Amino acid sequence: MSQTSTIAKTRTELCRTRLGSALRTFLACSIVGCTALYSPQPIKHYIKFPSIAYVTTILIVSDATLGDTIRGCWHVLLATIQVMVFSLLSLQVIRPGHQLGDSMAALAVATVLHGAQEGVARQSIYVASSTALGAIASVLAMLLPYPRFAYNEARKFYQLYSENTSERLNCNIEAISASNNSTAVGFITQAKYLSTTGAKLLQSITTTLDGMHWERPQTMISNSSCNDPEEKLQDLDIPIRGMNIALSSGMSFPVGVVDEELKGVLLNCRGQISQKLDQQAECFVPFDATTTQEMKQDIFDKYYSIAYKHLPTSFFLYCVQLLLDDLSISKKTDHVQKKAQKSDDSEWCFNRIRQLLMNLIPSNQSLVFAFKSSLSLGFAVLFGLLYDRDNAYWSGLTIAISFVTGRQPTFAVANARGQGTAIGSIYGIICSFIFQKISQQYMDLRFLALIPWVMFASFLRHSKMYGESGAISTVIGALLILGRKNYSTPTQFGVARMAEATIGLTCFIIVEIILSPSRAATLAKSKLSQSLRTLQDCIKQIAMITSSESERDMPSSSYQALREEQKKLKSLVCQLKEFTAEAEVEPNFWFVPFHTACYNNMLGSLSRMVDLLLFVAYSMEHVTQLAQKDGVSWMDIQGRGNENVKIFKNKVDPLLKSLEEITRMKSIKKLENESKNRNVPQDLESQEYPNADTFSILCRDDEVDSITNSFLQHLEEIAHETHTDKDEEMVKVQMLFHYSCLGFCTSSLMRETMKIGSEIKELLMWENPSSQTNFIQKRSQ
Repeated sequence: MSQTSTIAKTRTELCRTRLGSALRTFLACSIVGCTALYSPQPIKHYIKFPSIAYVTTILIVSDATLGDTIRGCWHVLLATIQVMVFSLLSLQVIRPGHQLGDSMAALAVATVLHGAQEGVARQSIYVASSTALGAIASVLAMLLPYPRFAYNEARKFYQLYSENTSERLNCNIEAISASNNSTAVGFITQAKYLSTTGAKLLQSITTTLDGMHWERPQTMISNSSCNDPEEKLQDLDIPIRGMNIALSSGMSFPVGVVDEELKGVLLNCRGQISQKLDQQAECFVPFDATTTQEMKQDIFDKYYSIAYKHLPTSFFLYCVQLLLDDLSISKKTDHVQKKAQKSDDSEWCFNRIRQLLMNLIPSNQSLVFAFKSSLSLGFAVLFGLLYDRDNAYWSGLTIAISFVTGRQPTFAVANARGQGTAIGSIYGIICSFIFQKISQQYMDLRFLALIPWVMFASFLRHSKMYGESGAISTVIGALLILGRKNYSTPTQFGVARMAEATIGLTCFIIVEIILSPSRAATLAKSKLSQSLRTLQDCIKQIAMITSSESERDMPSSSYQALREEQKKLKSLVCQLKEFTAEAEVEPNFWFVPFHTACYNNMLGSLSRMVDLLLFVAYSMEHVTQLAQKDGVSWMDIQGRGNENVKIFKNKVDPLLKSLEEITRMKSIKKLENESKNRNVPQDLESQEYPNADTFSILCRDDEVDSITNSFLQHLEEIAHETHTDKDEEMVKVQMLFHYSCLGFCTSSLMRETMKIGSEIKELLMWENPSSQTNFIQKRSQ
């Protein structure tokens, strides 16, 4: 197997999956079209709005599995009931008829234009029937010619993910065993490419898990707290990412402590882990922590007496050991977990049911979203009616098909929808003219033109230029022309629909700007400040035990608090990533261009720090347990360890605090004013500095090295401890094992903080090019 085989395999599999999705989408649309055009008159009579059926089909089937389709049909059923009830009530109050004005129609968002002739109730039945047709066609498309189960999709992607993980592990081991820098860099680069592919596979697996729950409803109410698929996949991925961090920490090759014997052990470990992953992939049991082969926990014991002298290598072995032993660093350890297990098991079902019921209550975000959607639709229909009463509902439908909760890049989405509508309409018009003469001699074959178009749009939805909104608009633009009959000419309808779509998108943009005036760039900077604040809280939660017996219960809560803060930081980093992506595609207008590269670099550092904090919590908790276990001799060493942690926190915390304050500044003038007062004496004992000197006090490499050397000196003390008892000697090895991880992680956290500080300095220079503040000034010695 070549080392980059899963990259090609993943591309092929994703292409095959998207092609299959396109064919099923075409099948669903064909069912709708044939039913609307060629079904018996009693059935055709109720399908007055085939456009609604097409839209329903496109929204449900695209990239879906059977479970996703069942979920979509359930949502369609609930939405139809809600809409019909409220529409009937509102229309009965308004009593539509010949006196119904444009403003009242917009207020009700009534797409029914002939209610006076056929009655409101009958029109509602037509709408519900058309929607039901789309839902039924979606289910049939997922069942024919064979069901597309989410379970099969997840299993397929997990097999690829297992191969990808094995290849990443192989590249990392080959890199640390390399005889020169060029060879090592080559393997590290391959590992980065494989990591990108692995992230796509992980996202695909996570996406299919929701569908699996709908295919197996019992899993939605079963206790899966100890068997969480996403958590297990993360536990598999985090040690691999840890290896990448170790290899990217400035190592020079060949690594002195990695001799031929250790290379052989690493190759043997690679074989064992790959075999375990293959077995799990074959049986599709990635979420079961049990393995078919017992791994020796002390496989690296004899090497830690040497490897601790080189912290990146020691941390690399630490990550390999985690993979060998199936250890989770994101959970509570056994002694904490068992304590809460009984109460968790007894109350889980009640809490789960309570959570499901609470989800039925709309949140503030949902209410705001509903108000924004209603306002957008109301204005779209109002101005659409003023422009062209016969085609007014297309202005509302254009924006209704792609409503998404939460923020989205407004201008980019509107642009994609507008272009998609225009391209799809033009394609539909051209195909209508081509098939017009053929249809006069033979049966209507316009649907054949949809096959290549649906396939094209299926791939288009995964592009950066159009995305999901643009692709859906592209398909619907063609469908509504090729799938209609006995209306105006395709050219007239296409032009009218594009005009109405433009009106709808304009209303959408205006409402978004009014209700969400903050730019993505502004929100990204705010989220960066929050991330730095939470990072400070994480650093403050790093604590070790003291010799006081009364304080021995404190660390477990402290470590759990660190994990909770780490989860909060991870969530903030994810939000920062979303805002950064949004700001990248939005127009700048008269604002300063968004510095994408700078934010991406900070995102990389923050993401690595999120992973490192998990290792810190895990290693410190085990160091604490080992020190408590073996008495006073270890407590003395633990005291010196506390000093190292204290020095690290004293250096990092003031810098993070200053960086956070700077990112919250709305104007650089405050920083400039403080820079004029640089003669203010610095409090060297507390190591607190004025904000103006933040960049001049950025930690230098020699300061990071001093922290590293302090940990190495402490490790030397541990390594030279002599014990006649075999158990105590094993404890010493475990202390080296976990404490070296702590030393590497704290040094790496310090380096990443330096990188963030440098990027913030560059960001300030970018946003304030005319500022006189000297950001490059070095700290006086």
